[in-house]
Amino acid sequence: MDEPGRVRDRDPYTLSPDAVREPPHDVWATLRKIGPGLILAGSIVGTGELIQTTDVGAKAGFALLWLVLLSCFIKVFVQVELGRHAISAGETTLTSLRRLPGPGPLLTWWWLLMTACSQCQLGSMVGSVGQTGHMVFPGVSRWLAGALGGPESPLGARFLERPELPWAVATAALTSALLAIGSYKVIERGTIAMVVVFTFVTVACVVLLRAVGHPVDWGEVGAGLLPAVPRDPNVLVAAVAMFGITGVGASELITYPYWCIEKGYARSVGPRPGAGGTGRVDASGERDWERRARGWIRVLRLDAWISMAIYTTATLAFFALGAAVLHGHTGGKGLGANVSAMMSNLAAMYEPVLGSTGALAFIVIGTFAVLYSTLFAATAANCRTVTDFLKVNGFIEIRCHADRLRWLRGFCIGFPFLNLGLFIWIGNPVVMVMIGGVAQALTLPMIAAAAVYLRYRRTDRRLQPGRLWDAFLWLSMLALVAVAASLLWSEYGRWRGPAR
Repeated sequence: MDEPGRVRDRDPYTLSPDAVREPPHDVWATLRKIGPGLILAGSIVGTGELIQTTDVGAKAGFALLWLVLLSCFIKVFVQVELGRHAISAGETTLTSLRRLPGPGPLLTWWWLLMTACSQCQLGSMVGSVGQTGHMVFPGVSRWLAGALGGPESPLGARFLERPELPWAVATAALTSALLAIGSYKVIERGTIAMVVVFTFVTVACVVLLRAVGHPVDWGEVGAGLLPAVPRDPNVLVAAVAMFGITGVGASELITYPYWCIEKGYARSVGPRPGAGGTGRVDASGERDWERRARGWIRVLRLDAWISMAIYTTATLAFFALGAAVLHGHTGGKGLGANVSAMMSNLAAMYEPVLGSTGALAFIVIGTFAVLYSTLFAATAANCRTVTDFLKVNGFIEIRCHADRLRWLRGFCIGFPFLNLGLFIWIGNPVVMVMIGGVAQALTLPMIAAAAVYLRYRRTDRRLQPGRLWDAFLWLSMLALVAVAASLLWSEYGRWRGPAR
């Protein structure tokens, strides 16, 4: 059994002078140190892209292309700023939010509400992955229903009515087991591997649309680059939900610093001289700390921009297929109201290039890869943030890394089954994704405002960015406020009813 000191030395959340590492100096060495953003990319390229972005493209065509691009680009500045503060102060996001003046403590509770809503997104993934299992082995659910008494028994009738449920249960159990025994490296490597092939083939399908007689209308693409707000309230809500979860969503903004900490960025910088009575306070120690911090922040920025390039490419590919193929195929009605309809329409999206048989096989395999990678990474992230929420609000005490691991494993086991329960209860994956997306869209301006405050009041002055970066950070916050305001105004209009 490890001694407490040795366990603490391995705790990525504890800064120690012994863990200090020099930042990489050349491009190749820097690329080898990225990773947190790749976990985000694996988490992002999931329900937001495959379901919500495709649904918006199917409903509105290319008209909202400008919003897709804005969603992917504008949040990176908030993401990097939160990561910069984590390196500067060596503290987690929820710790930083809890210490904000005024409504800071309440913001952590709002985050908990948003996280509860975002579990609907993960529930939709559990159900959708379950549906892919049923599509591959359709006889299993019928056999299991018969073994349980057939249509005369309540459980047998339930499995016949919703044949994806046995596979959804298996998905939840597998996720619990993998996360309970996993680590940062397992999550990083697993999410990257699962998303690469599916994204590559999706991009290839967009490129090949013209060759198979289904060209993209470049006039519509050009018109979609001009900002315009949809008049249909249903499309507007779907678009705002897409903005909330495509690119870096509110959940990913909160969790990104946790992955940076677990990657070791903050520990490599080391404790700030004089902070908490630790470290050296002489001029040499100050210069060394600043040099290391600037070096690791450069790694963080590269990590964030590379991940943005990956998920923007994937997002545009899904949106383009939805707008070019499904908008006409569904008559502007979107993906459908149940798992079977959604999967059928997603397969139809690939038919022009892959054919009906190839498209069905690909969407089954690809949906599993993309959705499961998001389910895997997002559940792992939520386990970390919920554990931290309980700690910073005084509900639990974490004295060493072993304490943290026990709580993490408990949530890793429980969360997938919570998501399964939500899917069984609600059942409509598109609606479930929208619930999570709307909650995240409303949370984004709060997180952006917190990032602005941390930049000016809490981040070490030696690490603060220049004026151009500040301008984009403010623009990011204003854009997120505008989107949240649009959503609230739309819902207010619904509540008032049609004007007389």
